[in-house]
Amino acid sequence: MPELPEVEMVKNAVAPRVTGRRIERLELFDPSVCGHPAAGDFARAVTGRTIASVARRGKFLRFLLEGGSELVVHLRMTGVLLACTPDFPEEPHTRAVFHLSGGVQLRFADMRRFGRLWLISPGETDDFTGMDRLGPEPFDPCLTPRWLKEKLGGSRRAVKTCLLDQSAVAGIGNIYSDEILFAARIQPQRPACSLTAPEWKRLAGTIPALMKFHVEQTACPPEEYLRTRGREYRNTPYLRVYGHAGEACPVCGARLERVVIGGRSSVFCPKCQPRRSERG
Repeated sequence: MPELPEVEMVKNAVAPRVTGRRIERLELFDPSVCGHPAAGDFARAVTGRTIASVARRGKFLRFLLEGGSELVVHLRMTGVLLACTPDFPEEPHTRAVFHLSGGVQLRFADMRRFGRLWLISPGETDDFTGMDRLGPEPFDPCLTPRWLKEKLGGSRRAVKTCLLDQSAVAGIGNIYSDEILFAARIQPQRPACSLTAPEWKRLAGTIPALMKFHVEQTACPPEEYLRTRGREYRNTPYLRVYGHAGEACPVCGARLERVVIGGRSSVFCPKCQPRRSERG
């Protein structure tokens, strides 16, 4: 599933091509992609609206429309969003095509059909997208060691599970939780309540620094994003533990181990990320 750096890449690649363009027509090949309102109402409500700007919140893409409406997109596991001309080859499993002014199309494809589109009307309470339950962004100044400890320090859940909780910190998924915990030298199975003050400090510093690094490394020009159809994320060479189970730790050379925590795979170094708490 795309996480914050990849969704930021999509936003930056798509926004220049669609901002300022009017939605002239919407083709829905799979009405179930509309989470709210129903497909017919959704199509009627977005038609004629101009995309004023594009933003991101956690893993959600937000297309702010003139007049106060907001088109929200979640890519989930296999969603792809492309802004292209009509002659660009169509992706398999295309679910919706927004025909924009100036001969541009905004296409949403999704092989596994988990992705969703929502429309929030002016004055409407958003209790359907899930954005109302998101915690702060990784770059929010509130994300201090004290804040993290107060938010998560009373939990007996694994710290890996806590980082995946979008109500704690928005935008972190399976990939970057592994990378964050490795960089902070914290074993992913450790109960959050077992972390010490130095570990909370390292975690609070690592989260924004590592996410900023991967946002920068994942970025690509709109032309390259379109050429690769938004599927070739550029973070892979910079992942130090995720996807490297059984290989040598890049720091100490020990064999990286894989465990399953709450149904999610996690990779860590048994030497750099010990089970014991660090005191003092």
